[in-house]
Amino acid sequence: MESAESRTSQNGSVYHIGQGTRLNSIQTNGEARNRRETQAGSGSDDDAMLDIVMDGRDDQGLHEEIGNSQSNLTDTLDELPVGSGHYEDFHTIDWLRDIARDRMRHRHIVKKRQDGCFNKVKSAHDAWSGWVCVLFVGVAAGVCAGIIDIGTSWMSDLKEGICLEAFWLNREQCCWSGNATTFDEDGGCNQWYSWAKLFGVQSSEGGAYIVKYLLYIVWALIFGSIAALFVRVFAPYACGSGIPEIKTILSGFIIRGYLGKWTLLVKSVGMMLAVAAGLSLGKEGPFVHVACCCGNIFSYLFPKYGRNEAKKREILSAASAAGVSVAFGAPIGGVLFSLEEVSYYFPLKTLWRSFFCALMAAFVLRSINPFGNDHLVMFYIDYNEPWYIQELIPFIFLGLLGGLYGSFFIKFNIKWCKYRKTSSLGKYPIIEVLIVVFITALLSFPNDYTRMNGSELIRLLVQRCGPEDNTDLCDYKRNFTNPYPYTESVTIGDGVKRALWKLMLALLFKALITIFTFGIKVPCGLFIPSMTVGAIMGRMVGIGVEQLVVLYPNSPLFSNMCQSQQTCTVTPGIYAMVGAAAALGGVTRMTVSLVVIMFELTGGIQFIVPMMVAAMTSKWIGDALGREGIYDAHIGLNGYPYLDSKEEFTHTTIAADVMRPRCWRYGLEVRNDPPLSVLTQDSMTIDEIESILKSTEHNGFPVVVSPESQYLVGFVLRRDLNLAITNALKNQEGIVSNSLVVFINQSTPNLNGPQSLKLRKILDLAPITITDHTPMETVVEMFRKLGLRQTLVTHNGRLLGIITKKDVLRHVAHIQNQDPDNILFN
Repeated sequence: MESAESRTSQNGSVYHIGQGTRLNSIQTNGEARNRRETQAGSGSDDDAMLDIVMDGRDDQGLHEEIGNSQSNLTDTLDELPVGSGHYEDFHTIDWLRDIARDRMRHRHIVKKRQDGCFNKVKSAHDAWSGWVCVLFVGVAAGVCAGIIDIGTSWMSDLKEGICLEAFWLNREQCCWSGNATTFDEDGGCNQWYSWAKLFGVQSSEGGAYIVKYLLYIVWALIFGSIAALFVRVFAPYACGSGIPEIKTILSGFIIRGYLGKWTLLVKSVGMMLAVAAGLSLGKEGPFVHVACCCGNIFSYLFPKYGRNEAKKREILSAASAAGVSVAFGAPIGGVLFSLEEVSYYFPLKTLWRSFFCALMAAFVLRSINPFGNDHLVMFYIDYNEPWYIQELIPFIFLGLLGGLYGSFFIKFNIKWCKYRKTSSLGKYPIIEVLIVVFITALLSFPNDYTRMNGSELIRLLVQRCGPEDNTDLCDYKRNFTNPYPYTESVTIGDGVKRALWKLMLALLFKALITIFTFGIKVPCGLFIPSMTVGAIMGRMVGIGVEQLVVLYPNSPLFSNMCQSQQTCTVTPGIYAMVGAAAALGGVTRMTVSLVVIMFELTGGIQFIVPMMVAAMTSKWIGDALGREGIYDAHIGLNGYPYLDSKEEFTHTTIAADVMRPRCWRYGLEVRNDPPLSVLTQDSMTIDEIESILKSTEHNGFPVVVSPESQYLVGFVLRRDLNLAITNALKNQEGIVSNSLVVFINQSTPNLNGPQSLKLRKILDLAPITITDHTPMETVVEMFRKLGLRQTLVTHNGRLLGIITKKDVLRHVAHIQNQDPDNILFN
């Protein structure tokens, strides 16, 4: 890993303008006209982002000039060096440049559409390629989700036993295949053999429990070690949930290999193994990463997206919606999640395609039917009991608990992750995984509610109790003469009391162990563990409210909740749903998308208002204790260059306070930065430019008229410059090391020396510029809304310095009393 200092300069930092120089000359009208004449040929004439200023010239002449420039560019697009416009690893993309390139490519296709049938087909292909791409992504995401769900269920049951007649079936399918009508105390049947039964130990014997206990731990260690080894050896990027990195990638950051085929494969297999190991994590969050891997892979089938990083992010936004769609069976919630939580650039056409992609993913998953219940949702509820206005008080209380839990979890999880990074523990990730797996298995097996995986526990907690239920959680002293036993709230029995103690222990265990589990080097999600904690809290609160109503049915507070013959109705399952939403909202700080996901997840549309109340309360409490959600906190922990559009910048600094070099202000030396490195438009040789390239690691270089005038001509990227010079020295006759490099249209050829190398095609003639007195509030908004990579700072028309995205992030961190050196990448 490179040092933070070496990373500092990768996005174009700063060099050779003399320190303390005052730049006073003003750009002439002729120079301004020259820049406007060349803007259209630079690939930066995006209709939504460029504003051509008229200076007395007639409209017709100006339009003809721009049209000619565009035509010249489109005729030479294929002549640019191979690799131009690509980005290095851990770099930020230039949104304006990529969008402008796509607009130019589209105009070229439309212009050629009338030239024959082939061009018409090419134009049609370009028009529907986006829809075809998201169709493939949705189908692939649905197939991957179905395979992962089925594999996870089989592996989870493998810890407790095996189906001898058909080992590939899980316990439920094994009993279905044998048409079993009787089940033992462990929920098994004649065809399903627990490990104790397989070894000839009867369930009634004390040794059976020990055999089950030991094999449960052994299988958990096997699954956990294989998952950690796969991640360590084949795809290090497959660990974690992936959502913090997806948010950063969608904001314009490049992480090579993070969305590759190996990551997809290892993430999918690792999710099944990690969940089967019994760890306090879920597979739902990593589905977003899996779907985005599918989106990245399929985008390369369509050059429109594969060769343009900004356009590719439209596909990735749609893929993230498909990931949530297959995770929870919530296509609408997936679209809203992509819009609210992960996407940085979300135009209207991306909204439509995201909806289509999520729809196709949900349809494919429904066709596979991995849950075997003909429902797409995991926690489907089949009751319609009402909720009452008085219950808003405990719902708000659950929101309060969810916000407190979210803040507690984020604070201590980030502390533990920082300790892991700075201690020797981080050097042995596989050993850490095995320790966490062993402790989890050791402590979770004795408790029925921690032994089952999170999805099963939530499903159990949100269900209502009826006369046919014989579990501890449903041990009520029922009046079986009541014709509506499902809707009657009665006094709890001893079984419910035992269940409450077990749930309390499960709550403490889940809340604590998840802190140490989230962040280990296996694929792990946070949705299900957070919802599990909330569902336990909700069920316990619901039982408490239920018993209050039963004990005081004549109280004015509960009068409308009790009907005739003293029959009162309170459903604890509703509280479990609301608590799950509150805890998940407290951890992630989701609001609208969370409520929609929960409603689609359970099918309980009549309970939207309670979930909205709990989600909003949870967010308010969480924001009062710390504004960052868990994903934003991990983005900051990892040092990714992410500018959060939700935060406000209210400080009164100006661009001169942030730009590099910032050597003099008001006659006082402020910081001794290296001078700004620049290229001249027509007076530097290839040798001189190669010397600058070797001595610096900057991502790009401003081009000026001359060292004396410092008038800005444009900006050239390091990668494009390297490729152009290398290709010219190999392939162009007459180009030698002492050839002049010319970034403008030369009026007269160079007769006294070797042939000049013309690189006008790779020069951005319309870079974004600001003045040194531009408020930083404006600069930050420009970087957020326009997705800038860097902006050049001028004074009276002359180049003065540069501000990169990393400079902005370091400045924001500094004024928030955070460590600015934590920003590792650029």
